[in-house]
Amino acid sequence: MYLPSHFEETRPGEMQRVMREHPLGALITQGPHGLDANHIPFELDETSGPHGTLHAHVARANPVWREVPADGADVLVVFQASQAYISPNWYPSKPEHHRHVPTWNYQVVHAHGRLRVVDDERFVRGLVARLTREHEQRSQQANPWKMGDSAPEFITGLLQAIVGIEVEITRLVGKSKLGQNREDRDRLGAAAGVAGLGNADAAQAMRGV
Repeated sequence: MYLPSHFEETRPGEMQRVMREHPLGALITQGPHGLDANHIPFELDETSGPHGTLHAHVARANPVWREVPADGADVLVVFQASQAYISPNWYPSKPEHHRHVPTWNYQVVHAHGRLRVVDDERFVRGLVARLTREHEQRSQQANPWKMGDSAPEFITGLLQAIVGIEVEITRLVGKSKLGQNREDRDRLGAAAGVAGLGNADAAQAMRGV
């Protein structure tokens, strides 16, 4: 990833926040047919490993887990947070010199690590329960759905159709391109423009740098 120093995200807590709050990651692997990408919601365990460990599951019918060597495989998981088109019209300095062009602001985290397969019913049952609890809460359900709401044999059948995976993170690379290379008035003007379009997350991120 091209990473100018002024956009480099070095705060571990901020990179972990991106992974927690935007858990749908692109798992990029090198298989027998070349590069592949699978889009999977991940759980981040910040207490396991030097940079944390990602847990997820894939369909048993998905060949990705069968293509992993017994001793594991090096992979990349890409997480994308807030992002927005930036119009030069939002920069207060534009009328002064007309030397601005459009751009795109965004936050991404690249989690490099070692993938291993966890084909274990207890692992996937616990993982699915935790993911469900977390995201039912986030979606502000008045009566959150839980696995016990369905017939046990139905849930057991579904769990048998998925396989657990985990990625021990060996390196995190973050990029927060949020207008840090602009004057504060232009960065904040762009944040106001983005907020006016209803993109509160991107606007908040731009104001926070």
